[in-house]
Amino acid sequence: MSGTIAVVEAGDSPVQAMLAAEALRQVARKVGRNLTVEVRTERGIISPLPAFPEADGLLLVGEAAAPEGLSGLQAIRAGITEVLADPAAVLARLEGGTAPAGAKGQKIAAITSCPTGIAHTFMAAEGLEGAAKALGHAIRVETQGSVGAQNALTPAEIAEADLVLIAADTQVDLSRFGGKRVFLSGTKAAINDGPALVRRAFAEAEVRGEANAQQASAASRTSLSGPYKHLMTGVSFMLPFTVAGGLLIALAFALGGIYAFDEAHRDTLAGALFQIGGKAALALMVPALGGYIAYSIADRPGIAPGMIGGMIAGQLNAGFLGGIVAGFVAGYSVAWLNRALWLPRTLEGLKPVLILPVLGALITGLALIYVAGGPVAAALAWLTEFLRGMQGSQAVVLGLVIGGMMAFDMGGPVNKAAYAFSTGLLASQVYSPMAAAMVAGMVPPLGLALAALLFRNRFTPEEREAAPAAGVLGLAFISEGAIPFAAKDPLRVIPALVAGSAVAGAISMAVGAELKVPHGGVFVLPIPNAVSHLGGYVAALLAGTVVTALALRLVKRPAVVAA
Repeated sequence: MSGTIAVVEAGDSPVQAMLAAEALRQVARKVGRNLTVEVRTERGIISPLPAFPEADGLLLVGEAAAPEGLSGLQAIRAGITEVLADPAAVLARLEGGTAPAGAKGQKIAAITSCPTGIAHTFMAAEGLEGAAKALGHAIRVETQGSVGAQNALTPAEIAEADLVLIAADTQVDLSRFGGKRVFLSGTKAAINDGPALVRRAFAEAEVRGEANAQQASAASRTSLSGPYKHLMTGVSFMLPFTVAGGLLIALAFALGGIYAFDEAHRDTLAGALFQIGGKAALALMVPALGGYIAYSIADRPGIAPGMIGGMIAGQLNAGFLGGIVAGFVAGYSVAWLNRALWLPRTLEGLKPVLILPVLGALITGLALIYVAGGPVAAALAWLTEFLRGMQGSQAVVLGLVIGGMMAFDMGGPVNKAAYAFSTGLLASQVYSPMAAAMVAGMVPPLGLALAALLFRNRFTPEEREAAPAAGVLGLAFISEGAIPFAAKDPLRVIPALVAGSAVAGAISMAVGAELKVPHGGVFVLPIPNAVSHLGGYVAALLAGTVVTALALRLVKRPAVVAA
């Protein structure tokens, strides 16, 4: 193709714009293409186009808009990073034009993530991979799970992608995708109907500008699901501190007894384990919660104010409730400051590293010390004493509620609300709700596995084949193993699951079981002092599993097997 025009604009990064323009020129010379490049910067236009440009191909790079007189020409759009990574591939796209949205043979770069980073993350990835294969697309999925990013997308894969699809229930950094067509969704859409999500993504994806990628990502997070998603992002980053701290404290008690924390054990291994787990890992729980709630709202400038606010909440004995307040105060104040403060371009770089962290920390700290800290600390103290003092019917009712919530949507908002409440109380040394939450979360897949074994005519051959895997997930406290069964017959299956989990939670609370570790399922039960009243706790798990299986036998109809 001859007579091609490229327009390059990179906002406040003129050096990148000129580098991209020169890369395009060099490739064009090598392949014998007639290429005219105009570079637009804040200080003016470099190599301006003629007054009445003519072209049979138009390439728009970064934030560039089509020149007057060429607005009717179909344009190929690319990001600055995409051009710098592989300018030859960008020019090659001009040969055949752009493929229509959703056409077969396109490349998708995807990211999946959920608050706990375990089941939903990988189920969404599987859903997207299956959907792309069915629709004839190539896909690479990066999973941002509990152990960090796996199968991380490379710059070349991002540059070649026709679509970036984010299926996440937590904050995902979009700064890598400037200039790309990006679509944002939750994990549930990818799990329930991957093909429909992929088709919708091709139809509705929007191009992210290079310079405003961070602001766009912040705005998209707010519009996608608001405060709940910010809270879940904080919980997801808090969990590793909670797990590490709880396990190390349990090991300290196993080696040094229940007084491993006192001065007599200071120079022993048990004392060292308690110092690491209790005085370091668990001490960082609330700051991590506050910091990453603020990160979800205001991106990286919110981390320091949120963590500082979380530390102050701990000093004021406001616990996890204070950490939540600190996170939201820090996040929304930093986001507002970022929009409200105007600085010359030459000083903009000071905002994220100096101005926003300092002002955000000041606002958050003063708000906690003089306004919110006292009332929140009083509320937490009352809640702690109330929960510790619960006996008899009160404990049973709380167990019923937590258990039912854990099974209601298995990883959804109701489940995560109960789990976040129980996990947050660990920082206040209230362990019984956590025990109820975990035993209730194990019951749904275990009950389904038992029902499929005992009442085979209620399940299809495919369901019976999948039941053992669901049972293994249940043992590991991954409730999502029950989702495929519930999705096929929700009106019958979900009430049965809720009934069994509620029974398990109620028995756990009634026997006074306490759990110091927020995850791990049955695999943490052998650790000394990780769970109290172990016999009663196991009985609660077995009772809930049996109740779920019997309820499924009563409510499910015999399966209809296709001929």
